[in-house]
Amino acid sequence: MIYHKGVKAYQYPSKSQLSRLFYTVLLSLSGALIALLALGTIYAVLRPSGAGPLFRLGGSGAAGGRETTARGGARVYSGLGRLRIPLVNSSTLVLSIAFPYSADDAAFAEELNAKIDDFRAIAISYFSGLPAESLTRLDEDAVKRELLRRFNENLRLGRIPELYFSDMMIIN
Repeated sequence: MIYHKGVKAYQYPSKSQLSRLFYTVLLSLSGALIALLALGTIYAVLRPSGAGPLFRLGGSGAAGGRETTARGGARVYSGLGRLRIPLVNSSTLVLSIAFPYSADDAAFAEELNAKIDDFRAIAISYFSGLPAESLTRLDEDAVKRELLRRFNENLRLGRIPELYFSDMMIIN
């Protein structure tokens, strides 16, 4: 566009076939977007109020922790993630801890999610004082019982019945 103070009318460059095609495509896209917006609005107005979401992004509804449903109304909680615990002799223990809990107890599930940091601190404090050599000949059942006792001391609304170690490796 050419502008000059003395010129009262704007002068546009001559329209070519390419510019007409460009404007036609832009006009078609904007029309399609307007139509899509109108259809979405109409669908949202006519949809029942108690209907669930059409699309679910991310995981399924766990508030902070990861949990999977097992049979019999129990779930396996693995919200502690993979712990990397430094040991006395500069080795690192990589450990994943999981445990079952009742799927019906929502208050206990909330307490578990609130205590994640405490559980991690308990596990780290238990293992960090041990050298890597003692971990190779450690009684896994005794370790699970001791960690379970410490975890359950920290809980008020329920108890964890048992612990699972899904990963347990030492990196030098």
